Amino acid sequence: MDRIGDMLNMIKLAGKAKHPIATIPHSKQKLAILECLLKAGYIAGLSVRTEKGFPVIDVTIRYENDAPRIHEVARISKPSRRLYTSSKDLRPFHGGHGSQILSTPKGILTDKEAKKQQVGGEILLSIW
Repeated sequence: MDRIGDMLNMIKLAGKAKHPIATIPHSKQKLAILECLLKAGYIAGLSVRTEKGFPVIDVTIRYENDAPRIHEVARISKPSRRLYTSSKDLRPFHGGHGSQILSTPKGILTDKEAKKQQVGGEILLSIW
């Protein structure tokens, strides 16, 4: 079961359904990925709260011109197949309009931040 893929699907479908907030079960890795997406401008906000005794993350969907900011998202490195890259191999994604999110020794970073810090890692997802 791919929990990161499920999280990405929930956010994408909430945007397509014009929901203002998507509620996702909490984990440290999901929170780190969402904070990276917040810095990159793909989501409008996030908050952690407790629901029925379990922590959840409320993700505020970002809209531009009545369309969700996240058009498409793809899980690259999966539990069944891990994909790694070096900082030298990072190229602009989707004509420079998209981002790749990497898990690096310096934390969860976008492809631009990883290239700037000259660090590679596991490519978690692509988003545009």
